[in-house]
Amino acid sequence: MLQFVWLIPALPLASFAFLLFAGKRIGEPLSGFVATAAVGASFLVTVGVFLDLVSKSEAERAYTKVLWSWLPSLGVDVALLVNPLSITMVLFVTGIATLIHLFAIGYMHGDERFPRFFTYLSLFVFSMLMLVLANNFVLMFLGWEGVGTCSYLLISFWFEKDSAASAGKKAFVTNRIGDFGLMTGMFLIFQHTGSLRYDVVFGHAANGVSQTSATWICLALFLGACGKSAQLPLYVWLPDAMEGPTPVSALIHAATMVTAGVYLMVRIHPLLEVANPNVLHLIAWVGVLTALFAATIATAQDDIKRVLAYSTISQLGYMFLAVGVGANVAAIFHMVTHAFFKALMFLGAGSVIHGMNHEQDMKRMGNLRKWMPVTAGTFLVGWLAIAGVPPFSGFWSKDDILLAAYHENKVLWFLGLVTALLTAYYMTRQIRLVFFGKERFVHSVTAGFAPAHAADDGHAHGPVTPHESPIFMVLPLVVLAGLALIGGLINLPFSKSTEFLAKWLESAKIRPGTKDAVAAFVGEQAHSSGGLKIVLAAIAVACGLVGMAIGWTRWSGDPADATALEVPLLKRGYGVDAIYSKLIVAPGQALSNALAFTVDRNGIDGVVNGVGLGVRGIGGQLRKLQTGYVRNYALGLVGGLVALLAWALYRGGL
Repeated sequence: MLQFVWLIPALPLASFAFLLFAGKRIGEPLSGFVATAAVGASFLVTVGVFLDLVSKSEAERAYTKVLWSWLPSLGVDVALLVNPLSITMVLFVTGIATLIHLFAIGYMHGDERFPRFFTYLSLFVFSMLMLVLANNFVLMFLGWEGVGTCSYLLISFWFEKDSAASAGKKAFVTNRIGDFGLMTGMFLIFQHTGSLRYDVVFGHAANGVSQTSATWICLALFLGACGKSAQLPLYVWLPDAMEGPTPVSALIHAATMVTAGVYLMVRIHPLLEVANPNVLHLIAWVGVLTALFAATIATAQDDIKRVLAYSTISQLGYMFLAVGVGANVAAIFHMVTHAFFKALMFLGAGSVIHGMNHEQDMKRMGNLRKWMPVTAGTFLVGWLAIAGVPPFSGFWSKDDILLAAYHENKVLWFLGLVTALLTAYYMTRQIRLVFFGKERFVHSVTAGFAPAHAADDGHAHGPVTPHESPIFMVLPLVVLAGLALIGGLINLPFSKSTEFLAKWLESAKIRPGTKDAVAAFVGEQAHSSGGLKIVLAAIAVACGLVGMAIGWTRWSGDPADATALEVPLLKRGYGVDAIYSKLIVAPGQALSNALAFTVDRNGIDGVVNGVGLGVRGIGGQLRKLQTGYVRNYALGLVGGLVALLAWALYRGGL
């Protein structure tokens, strides 16, 4: 099956090409089925490749499939790298994307641009797969830019709304800042190693790149990761990305794009080991502060999707914390479990929005478990997973990160623990407002449901009573709920024999000078006694239960009573967008206006127009000499002749 690894990205690409030309012709729902089938087939091929890789010895678990020569001067080919890290990423990317595609068939029903939506989704998945499977930085960068472009197209999919169009541009511009760092890092890599292939670069990292060079390279690449994975200070695009259709939110936040930054940091671990240790410290602190910062904002959001958006930023912060303390296995573990429960909750939110006729304000909901029992039941599983309640998947992966942080720095561990408490609180708040308590919406079989404000997608609000979603939307929720429940089984901390993910990833440790040096990324992690693990896990669970208890009791009554206790500053996200507007956007607009209307219009255009006006004025004056009268021309000839004779006599006299 390793020979057929090229099919993994080729199938979504073929779906994109087909829908680009024939999507409008085949229409709804066939275009959705085509895209879903292509991504599902890609997942099946991935499973086959994974099983083939598992059957091989550790020394053979790094395979490169060269498709064609691309940039011989740089030593770069279009080549796919299959190793434990890349295939782990591809497994959950294709698996989760298949479920999201299936959900989108029901969610996007009736949209006039239904085929175009699935065309973009197919291109999105292809770009992410190329990013993960690339065996060099150049091909990875193309996938990196591909997911950025697709995110712009999908976030602003309903571009008729100004907010959606602005959100797409915001995501695009913010990510370009991070891309500046990524490109700078690639330039530095080529300068110091003479190559952009992973095996060559990481071989140099083990045998020749100086600490100073590695430090600057890693800092530049980390800037790129912060942009793509929405870390401080470049997180601002991700909450606004909720303007896109909900399946897009699930795809961006759970399986693609935002995980790319974490993947990049894990992939370049050989460089991080050579760099100054303060680089890893910086990554850890940015991660934990982002996690805490976003969690506090999530406690005061009323939009059901924005709560999950800030939650994603917070959980990504956990992953960067893991990378910063050298726990790369824990980072990948949490990335996988997060894909399960966050995709579940985003799709669950989409089911709620669909059933509530596109209402998103949680304070206008309540008691939806009565109307949407399957959505409510599956959403509860996601809640327990992200809150860290055992035996749900989030408990195992989050505690792995906190354990590694405890060994590295007790302050990091404490801040991570506070974030866990806040996470349990705001997710419980969401559960109470949406699925429990009194019904805070108007519904009637005759009058129908009348939401008070417009929705995320611009669809019209028709008379409707809250209802369960169709099978295409419910089935992915059930599957994801199962994964969110048992996903932790892939890396149980009881003994080395039960840490399956760790053994799988660590089977590819670096062997300098060999073909599988590209697979290096697993750092040395501190080992803890069983007693310490139990104590730390108990503390984390206790914090989660405290947060859940506070959220449950505080939001058990009328939301208006609890709202009085909310901090307006948190509801505004600490006013960061306003600060950016004053410090960056306003000066940028002023500079642009000055360049456009002063320098360009009055300066550059003024010179060009002035020359034109001068020539035209001179021509106008000279035109007066052309009277059309023969006597005037004869007089001119005589006058000229007299002048020539006078000049000749004058010269002769000299």
